[in-house]
Amino acid sequence: MGDFLDFPTVIVIVVAVVVLLRLRSVLGTRTGNERPPSQRYESISRSRPDNDDTVVPLPTRKTQTIDADAERAQRKLEAEIEKYSVGKPELARGLAAVADADANFTPKSFIEGAKAAYEMIVTAYASGDRKTLKMLLDKEVYDSFEAAISERESAGHTVEFTFVGLSNIEFTEVELDKRNAIVTLRIDAEVVSITRDAAGDVIEGAPGQVVAIADEWTFMRNTRSRDPNWKLVATNDLE
Repeated sequence: MGDFLDFPTVIVIVVAVVVLLRLRSVLGTRTGNERPPSQRYESISRSRPDNDDTVVPLPTRKTQTIDADAERAQRKLEAEIEKYSVGKPELARGLAAVADADANFTPKSFIEGAKAAYEMIVTAYASGDRKTLKMLLDKEVYDSFEAAISERESAGHTVEFTFVGLSNIEFTEVELDKRNAIVTLRIDAEVVSITRDAAGDVIEGAPGQVVAIADEWTFMRNTRSRDPNWKLVATNDLE
């Protein structure tokens, strides 16, 4: 027994008792009347007014990015309208109206699409490719092109055609007629076109001769249609 309660052990017990007494004086004691944590939280919540605006939600990074992208796109559209309307207020108004009605429309993208469509159409007409023409032309225009192709074939004529390129393409008239967007372009192109008769003799054009042609083409699209494609609805030879 004497070995168990040696002097070092007594010192450790005394230190432990002192530490416990200090902790008790700092932390206090439970009386049995304390509210549980959930009740204390409810009390704090009730004390806060319903219209407390001290916490303000901040915009998320995604929302900020979307807003910035939309602003950049709008500035780009306005710059394109100014460029392609070439100082003509009526063209600027028409381009802006079509852009408001068709979220996918921009002057630059339309011009690029019209360039591709022009080459496809004149090449398809020369080769008699009715399938391609039917996809790109309004019915009335298609019927006119198809009649000319049929007449050429009946006469035994063939066309050797090479599209060289475009020297100019520009808007001449743009309007929004209710739901229909109508865009007219002046198109200046350079081509090599040779027509031969049934015997193979050249009856129009000359081999290697580049010819300049000027056309006015009008495209139309229903802005409420799910079909994103524009149709060629009128052509006019300017020469």
